[in-house]
Amino acid sequence: MTTPFPFVAGQVLTAAQLNDIQNLPISDKTASYVLIAGDETKRTIMNAAGATTITVNNSIFTVGDVIQVANKGAGACTITAGAGVTINTSGSLALAQYGGGYLLALSASTFTFFNLGGSSVIPLVDFLVVAGGGGGGSGVPATSSAGGGGAGGVRSSVVATGGGGTIETEITPTSGVVYTITVGAGGATATNGVDSSIAGTGLSTITSTGGGKGGGSSLNANTGGSGGGAGNTGSTTGANGTANQGFKGGDSVAGGTGGGGGSAAVGVNGSAGTGGNGAAGVANTITNASVNYGGGGGGAQATPGAGGAGGGGAGGSSGTGNGVAGTANLGGGGGGGSGGGSTSTGAAGGSGVVILRFQTGLKEPSTLTVGTKSTSGPYTIYTFNASGTIGWS
Repeated sequence: MTTPFPFVAGQVLTAAQLNDIQNLPISDKTASYVLIAGDETKRTIMNAAGATTITVNNSIFTVGDVIQVANKGAGACTITAGAGVTINTSGSLALAQYGGGYLLALSASTFTFFNLGGSSVIPLVDFLVVAGGGGGGSGVPATSSAGGGGAGGVRSSVVATGGGGTIETEITPTSGVVYTITVGAGGATATNGVDSSIAGTGLSTITSTGGGKGGGSSLNANTGGSGGGAGNTGSTTGANGTANQGFKGGDSVAGGTGGGGGSAAVGVNGSAGTGGNGAAGVANTITNASVNYGGGGGGAQATPGAGGAGGGGAGGSSGTGNGVAGTANLGGGGGGGSGGGSTSTGAAGGSGVVILRFQTGLKEPSTLTVGTKSTSGPYTIYTFNASGTIGWS
Protein backbone atom coordinates (compact mmCIF):
# COMPACT_ATOMS: atom_id res chain seq x y z
CA MET A 1 0.00 0.00 0.00
CA THR A 2 1.29 3.46 -0.85
CA THR A 3 -1.26 5.48 1.13
CA PRO A 4 0.52 7.24 4.06
CA PHE A 5 -2.11 6.09 6.58
CA PRO A 6 -2.91 7.38 9.16
CA PHE A 7 -3.21 10.76 7.54
CA VAL A 8 -1.96 14.05 9.00
CA ALA A 9 -3.33 17.58 8.68
CA GLY A 10 -2.50 19.28 5.40
CA GLN A 11 -1.46 16.09 3.65
CA VAL A 12 -2.18 15.89 -0.09
CA LEU A 13 -2.89 12.48 -1.64
CA THR A 14 -2.39 11.42 -5.21
CA ALA A 15 -5.11 9.60 -7.16
CA ALA A 16 -3.18 6.34 -6.81
CA GLN A 17 -2.97 6.78 -3.06
CA LEU A 18 -6.69 7.48 -2.84
CA ASN A 19 -7.42 4.32 -4.83
CA ASP A 20 -5.27 2.33 -2.39
CA ILE A 21 -7.10 3.43 0.74
CA GLN A 22 -8.87 0.05 1.01
CA ASN A 23 -5.77 -1.97 0.23
CA LEU A 24 -4.32 -2.47 3.68
CA PRO A 25 -0.91 -4.17 3.82
CA ILE A 26 -0.72 -7.83 4.87
CA SER A 27 1.15 -8.71 8.06
CA ASP A 28 1.95 -12.45 7.90
CA LYS A 29 2.52 -14.29 11.17
CA THR A 30 3.82 -17.84 11.61
CA ALA A 31 3.47 -18.14 15.41
CA SER A 32 1.10 -16.92 18.11
CA TYR A 33 1.02 -13.13 18.07
CA VAL A 34 0.09 -10.25 20.39
CA LEU A 35 -1.48 -7.31 18.55
CA ILE A 36 0.32 -3.96 18.81
CA ALA A 37 -0.56 -0.34 18.07
CA GLY A 38 -0.57 0.12 14.30
CA ASP A 39 -2.14 -3.26 13.54
CA GLU A 40 -5.40 -1.43 12.83
CA THR A 41 -3.69 -0.23 9.63
CA LYS A 42 -2.87 -3.79 8.48
CA ARG A 43 -4.43 -7.17 7.85
CA THR A 44 -2.92 -9.64 10.36
CA ILE A 45 -2.91 -13.10 8.75
CA MET A 46 -1.81 -16.23 10.60
CA ASN A 47 -0.01 -18.94 8.67
CA ALA A 48 0.92 -21.88 10.89
CA ALA A 49 0.44 -25.64 10.76
CA GLY A 50 -0.38 -25.93 14.47
CA ALA A 51 -2.83 -24.18 16.78
CA THR A 52 -2.06 -20.49 17.45
CA THR A 53 -3.56 -17.44 19.11
CA ILE A 54 -3.87 -13.74 18.32
CA THR A 55 -4.06 -11.90 21.65
CA VAL A 56 -5.72 -8.51 22.21
CA ASN A 57 -4.32 -6.58 25.17
CA ASN A 58 -5.79 -3.69 27.13
CA SER A 59 -5.25 -0.02 26.18
CA ILE A 60 -3.63 -0.72 22.80
CA PHE A 61 -6.53 0.44 20.61
CA THR A 62 -9.08 3.24 20.88
CA VAL A 63 -12.83 3.46 20.28
CA GLY A 64 -13.72 2.78 16.65
CA ASP A 65 -10.49 1.05 15.68
CA VAL A 66 -11.00 -1.94 13.37
CA ILE A 67 -8.45 -4.74 13.37
CA GLN A 68 -8.72 -7.25 10.53
CA VAL A 69 -7.53 -10.81 11.15
CA ALA A 70 -7.53 -13.97 9.07
CA ASN A 71 -6.05 -17.47 9.09
CA LYS A 72 -4.60 -19.21 6.06
CA GLY A 73 -2.70 -21.90 8.00
CA ALA A 74 -3.88 -25.46 8.66
CA GLY A 75 -3.89 -24.93 12.44
CA ALA A 76 -6.83 -23.25 14.15
CA CYS A 77 -6.15 -19.66 15.23
CA THR A 78 -8.10 -18.40 18.25
CA ILE A 79 -8.67 -14.72 19.05
CA THR A 80 -7.77 -14.42 22.74
CA ALA A 81 -8.50 -11.71 25.32
CA GLY A 82 -5.53 -10.44 27.32
CA ALA A 83 -5.72 -9.38 30.97
CA GLY A 84 -8.63 -7.02 31.60
CA VAL A 85 -10.02 -7.40 28.08
CA THR A 86 -13.48 -8.60 27.06
CA ILE A 87 -14.18 -9.89 23.55
CA ASN A 88 -17.83 -10.52 22.71
CA THR A 89 -19.02 -12.45 19.67
CA SER A 90 -22.17 -14.13 18.41
CA GLY A 91 -20.05 -16.71 16.59
CA SER A 92 -16.73 -18.26 17.46
CA LEU A 93 -13.36 -16.81 18.42
CA ALA A 94 -11.65 -19.65 16.54
CA LEU A 95 -10.71 -19.30 12.89
CA ALA A 96 -10.43 -22.40 10.77
CA GLN A 97 -8.10 -22.41 7.76
CA TYR A 98 -9.10 -19.58 5.37
CA GLY A 99 -11.44 -18.12 7.99
CA GLY A 100 -11.38 -14.46 8.94
CA GLY A 101 -13.12 -11.58 10.65
CA TYR A 102 -12.56 -8.27 12.34
CA LEU A 103 -12.38 -6.77 15.81
CA LEU A 104 -14.22 -3.52 16.55
CA ALA A 105 -12.94 -1.59 19.58
CA LEU A 106 -15.85 -0.33 21.70
CA SER A 107 -13.39 0.93 24.31
CA ALA A 108 -9.76 0.34 25.17
CA SER A 109 -10.73 -2.95 26.85
CA THR A 110 -13.95 -4.10 25.15
CA PHE A 111 -14.22 -5.50 21.65
CA THR A 112 -16.77 -7.17 19.41
CA PHE A 113 -15.45 -9.84 17.07
CA PHE A 114 -17.33 -10.35 13.82
CA ASN A 115 -16.47 -13.83 12.57
CA LEU A 116 -17.11 -13.91 8.84
CA GLY A 117 -17.06 -17.65 8.59
CA GLY A 118 -17.56 -19.31 11.97
CA SER A 119 -15.47 -22.16 13.33
CA SER A 120 -15.64 -25.51 11.57
CA VAL A 121 -12.70 -26.91 13.52
CA ILE A 122 -13.56 -30.07 15.50
CA PRO A 123 -11.29 -29.95 18.55
CA LEU A 124 -8.85 -32.42 19.99
CA VAL A 125 -10.49 -33.55 23.23
CA ASP A 126 -8.73 -34.31 26.51
CA PHE A 127 -10.35 -36.85 28.80
CA LEU A 128 -10.55 -38.18 32.34
CA VAL A 129 -12.30 -41.52 32.84
CA VAL A 130 -12.82 -42.69 36.45
CA ALA A 131 -14.59 -45.96 37.28
CA GLY A 132 -16.76 -46.67 40.30
CA GLY A 133 -14.96 -47.59 43.52
CA GLY A 134 -15.23 -51.03 45.07
CA GLY A 135 -17.39 -51.66 48.13
CA GLY A 136 -15.74 -52.32 51.47
CA GLY A 137 -15.91 -55.85 52.88
CA SER A 138 -18.18 -56.79 55.79
CA GLY A 139 -17.16 -58.24 59.16
CA VAL A 140 -18.79 -61.02 61.19
CA PRO A 141 -19.38 -60.65 64.97
CA ALA A 142 -16.26 -61.25 67.03
CA THR A 143 -14.55 -63.23 64.26
CA SER A 144 -13.44 -60.93 61.51
CA SER A 145 -13.09 -57.44 60.17
CA ALA A 146 -12.93 -56.32 56.59
CA GLY A 147 -10.63 -54.57 54.16
CA GLY A 148 -11.31 -51.34 52.35
CA GLY A 149 -12.58 -51.27 48.79
CA GLY A 150 -10.17 -50.43 46.00
CA ALA A 151 -10.57 -47.21 44.05
CA GLY A 152 -11.99 -47.15 40.56
CA GLY A 153 -9.43 -47.11 37.79
CA VAL A 154 -8.27 -43.70 36.53
CA ARG A 155 -7.24 -42.99 32.91
CA SER A 156 -6.44 -39.51 31.62
CA SER A 157 -4.78 -37.49 28.88
CA VAL A 158 -4.10 -34.62 31.31
CA VAL A 159 -1.33 -34.28 33.93
CA ALA A 160 -1.57 -37.70 35.59
CA THR A 161 -3.24 -41.06 35.15
CA GLY A 162 -3.65 -43.89 37.65
CA GLY A 163 -1.18 -46.63 38.53
CA GLY A 164 1.81 -44.40 37.87
CA GLY A 165 1.21 -44.76 34.13
CA THR A 166 1.97 -42.34 31.30
CA ILE A 167 -0.72 -39.84 30.34
CA GLU A 168 -2.62 -40.91 27.24
CA THR A 169 -3.24 -39.33 23.83
CA GLU A 170 -6.25 -37.05 23.52
CA ILE A 171 -9.28 -38.06 21.45
CA THR A 172 -9.63 -36.91 17.83
CA PRO A 173 -13.40 -36.92 17.25
CA THR A 174 -14.78 -37.93 13.86
CA SER A 175 -17.55 -35.84 12.33
CA GLY A 176 -20.90 -37.61 12.52
CA VAL A 177 -19.87 -40.14 15.18
CA VAL A 178 -21.87 -40.15 18.42
CA TYR A 179 -19.70 -41.27 21.34
CA THR A 180 -21.23 -43.23 24.20
CA ILE A 181 -20.18 -42.15 27.68
CA THR A 182 -20.62 -44.75 30.42
CA VAL A 183 -20.22 -43.72 34.06
CA GLY A 184 -19.81 -46.66 36.42
CA ALA A 185 -21.65 -46.93 39.73
CA GLY A 186 -19.84 -47.56 42.97
CA GLY A 187 -19.87 -51.16 44.16
CA ALA A 188 -22.33 -52.12 46.88
CA THR A 189 -21.08 -53.82 50.04
CA ALA A 190 -18.42 -56.41 49.17
CA THR A 191 -18.95 -55.83 45.43
CA ASN A 192 -16.64 -54.53 42.72
CA GLY A 193 -17.26 -51.08 41.26
CA VAL A 194 -18.57 -50.73 37.69
CA ASP A 195 -16.42 -49.77 34.70
CA SER A 196 -16.56 -46.32 33.08
CA SER A 197 -15.78 -45.80 29.39
CA ILE A 198 -15.85 -43.71 26.21
CA ALA A 199 -16.77 -45.66 23.07
CA GLY A 200 -17.56 -44.86 19.45
CA THR A 201 -16.88 -45.89 15.87
CA GLY A 202 -13.20 -45.52 15.00
CA LEU A 203 -12.13 -45.05 18.64
CA SER A 204 -10.31 -47.69 20.66
CA THR A 205 -12.68 -47.81 23.62
CA ILE A 206 -11.24 -46.09 26.68
CA THR A 207 -12.25 -48.20 29.67
CA SER A 208 -11.40 -47.68 33.32
CA THR A 209 -11.96 -50.76 35.46
CA GLY A 210 -14.17 -50.73 38.55
CA GLY A 211 -12.42 -50.94 41.92
CA GLY A 212 -12.02 -54.31 43.64
CA LYS A 213 -14.11 -55.17 46.70
CA GLY A 214 -12.50 -55.36 50.12
CA GLY A 215 -11.94 -58.78 51.70
CA GLY A 216 -13.98 -59.96 54.69
CA SER A 217 -16.06 -62.78 56.19
CA SER A 218 -13.64 -65.40 54.82
CA LEU A 219 -13.92 -63.90 51.33
CA ASN A 220 -10.81 -62.68 49.58
CA ALA A 221 -10.41 -59.18 48.23
CA ASN A 222 -10.95 -58.71 44.49
CA THR A 223 -8.74 -57.26 41.82
CA GLY A 224 -9.96 -54.13 40.03
CA GLY A 225 -8.85 -50.74 38.79
CA SER A 226 -7.24 -50.63 42.22
CA GLY A 227 -7.34 -53.76 44.35
CA GLY A 228 -9.32 -54.28 47.53
CA GLY A 229 -7.60 -54.48 50.91
CA ALA A 230 -7.40 -57.88 52.60
CA GLY A 231 -9.69 -58.84 55.49
CA ASN A 232 -8.32 -60.70 58.52
CA THR A 233 -9.89 -64.02 57.51
CA GLY A 234 -9.23 -65.82 54.27
CA SER A 235 -6.26 -64.56 52.31
CA THR A 236 -4.21 -61.91 54.09
CA THR A 237 -2.88 -60.46 50.83
CA GLY A 238 -4.48 -57.43 49.21
CA ALA A 239 -5.69 -57.80 45.62
CA ASN A 240 -3.85 -56.36 42.64
CA GLY A 241 -4.80 -53.28 40.67
CA THR A 242 -4.81 -52.79 36.88
CA ALA A 243 -1.70 -51.48 35.15
CA ASN A 244 -1.89 -47.74 34.32
CA GLN A 245 -5.09 -47.37 36.35
CA GLY A 246 -4.43 -48.14 40.01
CA PHE A 247 -2.52 -50.07 42.67
CA LYS A 248 -2.73 -53.10 44.94
CA GLY A 249 -4.73 -53.18 48.16
CA GLY A 250 -3.03 -53.42 51.55
CA ASP A 251 -2.32 -56.71 53.35
CA SER A 252 -3.83 -57.73 56.69
CA VAL A 253 -2.65 -59.19 59.99
CA ALA A 254 -4.57 -60.47 63.01
CA GLY A 255 -6.46 -57.49 64.37
CA GLY A 256 -6.02 -55.15 61.43
CA THR A 257 -7.06 -55.25 57.77
CA GLY A 258 -5.64 -53.69 54.65
CA GLY A 259 -6.66 -50.39 53.16
CA GLY A 260 -7.96 -50.33 49.62
CA GLY A 261 -5.57 -49.55 46.80
CA GLY A 262 -5.70 -46.10 45.28
CA SER A 263 -4.99 -44.64 41.87
CA ALA A 264 -1.77 -43.07 43.21
CA ALA A 265 -0.42 -45.62 45.72
CA VAL A 266 -0.67 -49.08 47.30
CA GLY A 267 -3.14 -49.47 50.16
CA VAL A 268 -1.56 -49.36 53.62
CA ASN A 269 -1.08 -52.73 55.35
CA GLY A 270 -2.98 -53.40 58.54
CA SER A 271 -1.14 -53.82 61.84
CA ALA A 272 -2.17 -55.35 65.17
CA GLY A 273 -5.29 -53.51 66.30
CA THR A 274 -5.20 -50.99 63.46
CA GLY A 275 -6.77 -50.94 60.02
CA GLY A 276 -4.67 -49.73 57.13
CA ASN A 277 -5.43 -46.41 55.49
CA GLY A 278 -6.84 -46.29 52.02
CA ALA A 279 -4.26 -45.19 49.46
CA ALA A 280 -4.22 -41.71 47.98
CA GLY A 281 -5.93 -40.70 44.76
CA VAL A 282 -4.39 -38.95 41.77
CA ALA A 283 -4.54 -35.15 41.57
CA ASN A 284 -5.83 -34.11 38.14
CA THR A 285 -6.44 -30.62 36.72
CA ILE A 286 -8.69 -31.36 33.73
CA THR A 287 -11.29 -28.95 35.18
CA ASN A 288 -8.57 -26.29 35.57
CA ALA A 289 -8.57 -27.01 39.32
CA SER A 290 -6.68 -29.76 41.15
CA VAL A 291 -9.03 -32.54 42.30
CA ASN A 292 -8.12 -35.98 43.69
CA TYR A 293 -9.75 -38.97 42.03
CA GLY A 294 -9.65 -42.63 43.06
CA GLY A 295 -8.74 -42.89 46.76
CA GLY A 296 -8.90 -46.30 48.48
CA GLY A 297 -11.30 -47.17 51.30
CA GLY A 298 -9.92 -47.56 54.83
CA GLY A 299 -9.49 -51.01 56.38
CA ALA A 300 -11.14 -51.96 59.68
CA GLN A 301 -9.68 -53.26 62.94
CA ALA A 302 -10.90 -56.41 64.66
CA THR A 303 -13.10 -54.63 67.19
CA PRO A 304 -15.16 -51.53 66.53
CA GLY A 305 -13.00 -48.45 66.78
CA ALA A 306 -10.92 -46.11 64.70
CA GLY A 307 -10.22 -47.93 61.49
CA GLY A 308 -8.11 -46.68 58.60
CA ALA A 309 -8.77 -43.34 56.99
CA GLY A 310 -10.06 -43.06 53.45
CA GLY A 311 -7.55 -42.18 50.79
CA GLY A 312 -7.32 -38.85 48.98
CA GLY A 313 -10.05 -38.79 46.36
CA ALA A 314 -12.76 -39.38 48.96
CA GLY A 315 -12.29 -43.06 49.69
CA GLY A 316 -14.53 -43.96 52.64
CA SER A 317 -13.07 -44.48 56.12
CA SER A 318 -13.67 -47.36 58.50
CA GLY A 319 -14.56 -46.81 62.11
CA THR A 320 -17.15 -47.91 64.64
CA GLY A 321 -18.87 -50.85 63.02
CA ASN A 322 -20.01 -49.97 59.53
CA GLY A 323 -17.69 -48.41 57.00
CA VAL A 324 -18.13 -44.98 55.41
CA ALA A 325 -18.97 -44.72 51.71
CA GLY A 326 -16.77 -43.21 49.05
CA THR A 327 -17.91 -39.84 47.70
CA ALA A 328 -19.96 -39.86 44.51
CA ASN A 329 -18.23 -39.09 41.20
CA LEU A 330 -14.69 -39.40 42.55
CA GLY A 331 -14.36 -43.19 42.30
CA GLY A 332 -13.26 -43.77 45.91
CA GLY A 333 -13.45 -47.20 47.56
CA GLY A 334 -15.83 -47.88 50.43
CA GLY A 335 -14.56 -48.34 54.00
CA GLY A 336 -14.42 -51.85 55.47
CA GLY A 337 -16.78 -53.01 58.23
CA SER A 338 -15.39 -53.80 61.70
CA GLY A 339 -16.32 -57.05 63.44
CA GLY A 340 -16.39 -57.70 67.17
CA GLY A 341 -19.73 -58.18 68.86
CA SER A 342 -22.10 -57.22 66.09
CA THR A 343 -22.41 -57.72 62.38
CA SER A 344 -20.91 -54.80 60.47
CA THR A 345 -21.38 -53.70 56.92
CA GLY A 346 -18.81 -52.50 54.46
CA ALA A 347 -19.69 -49.27 52.72
CA ALA A 348 -20.42 -48.69 49.04
CA GLY A 349 -17.80 -47.26 46.75
CA GLY A 350 -18.23 -43.87 45.14
CA SER A 351 -19.48 -43.62 41.56
CA GLY A 352 -17.15 -42.65 38.74
CA VAL A 353 -17.06 -39.70 36.37
CA VAL A 354 -16.09 -38.88 32.77
CA ILE A 355 -14.81 -35.38 31.99
CA LEU A 356 -13.95 -34.01 28.54
CA ARG A 357 -12.35 -30.67 27.70
CA PHE A 358 -11.16 -28.76 24.64
CA GLN A 359 -9.98 -25.29 23.70
CA THR A 360 -12.76 -22.71 23.92
CA GLY A 361 -13.71 -21.25 20.55
CA LEU A 362 -13.50 -24.48 18.60
CA LYS A 363 -16.57 -26.29 17.32
CA GLU A 364 -19.14 -27.19 19.95
CA PRO A 365 -20.80 -30.63 20.10
CA SER A 366 -23.85 -31.08 17.89
CA THR A 367 -25.07 -34.01 20.01
CA LEU A 368 -25.14 -34.01 23.80
CA THR A 369 -27.13 -35.83 26.46
CA VAL A 370 -26.60 -35.61 30.23
CA GLY A 371 -23.20 -33.89 30.12
CA THR A 372 -22.94 -30.49 31.84
CA LYS A 373 -21.00 -27.69 30.12
CA SER A 374 -18.74 -25.24 31.93
CA THR A 375 -15.77 -23.05 31.04
CA SER A 376 -12.58 -22.34 32.95
CA GLY A 377 -9.58 -20.44 31.68
CA PRO A 378 -9.01 -21.36 28.01
CA TYR A 379 -11.10 -24.54 28.22
CA THR A 380 -14.65 -25.67 27.57
CA ILE A 381 -15.44 -28.62 29.85
CA TYR A 382 -18.17 -31.28 29.68
CA THR A 383 -18.71 -33.28 32.88
CA PHE A 384 -20.67 -36.54 32.87
CA ASN A 385 -21.80 -37.66 36.33
CA ALA A 386 -24.07 -40.21 34.66
CA SER A 387 -24.02 -42.05 31.34
CA GLY A 388 -24.78 -40.05 28.18
CA THR A 389 -23.61 -39.23 24.64
CA ILE A 390 -21.63 -36.55 22.80
CA GLY A 391 -20.67 -35.97 19.17
CA TRP A 392 -19.62 -33.42 16.55
CA SER A 393 -20.94 -32.99 13.01
